[in-house]
Amino acid sequence: MDLTVCQEHVELAMDMIIDEKEVAPKIELLTDEAQLSTSCEFCQNKAKYSISEE
Repeated sequence: MDLTVCQEHVELAMDMIIDEKEVAPKIELLTDEAQLSTSCEFCQNKAKYSISEE
């Protein structure tokens, strides 16, 4: 599972991964221009983070 989210939805994405996969999520700040143009999985804001299972 890999979620791209805005600042507002980081906790929600972390909780989803913890609940579903029972592992600590990996949080990465998006820096690539292509990634920065991505929308949040939960709203229309620009995504700032990638939250994934390790």
